Amino acid sequence: MPTYDYQCEACDHAFEEYQSITAKQLRKCPSCGQRKLVRLIGTGGGVIFKGSGFYQTDYRSAEYKKSAEAEKKTSEKSKPKDKSSKGESSSSKPTGKTTESGAANSKSEK
Repeated sequence: MPTYDYQCEACDHAFEEYQSITAKQLRKCPSCGQRKLVRLIGTGGGVIFKGSGFYQTDYRSAEYKKSAEAEKKTSEKSKPKDKSSKGESSSSKPTGKTTESGAANSKSEK
């Protein structure tokens, strides 16, 4: 629930009131009793970051980046090298040539 600032126009008494958002605005001044109370426009609550999790998860340290890079390198070294992964065979690469059946299929789809 938010805290609202109020000020009386008759006696200049200012105070804060902890109210629900759906609660009606106060009208009667608790100091002088007149119905000249006005709710002030406040700046609102600021964002407060508590705990150590914000910095550690949002902005990684240089040490973390180094260890992640080292882990990445060791995982790459431990992978078995496959000859087919280095160079792709010519059958898997698109040649740009259209076969008769491929040309016929593309015409029938349109």
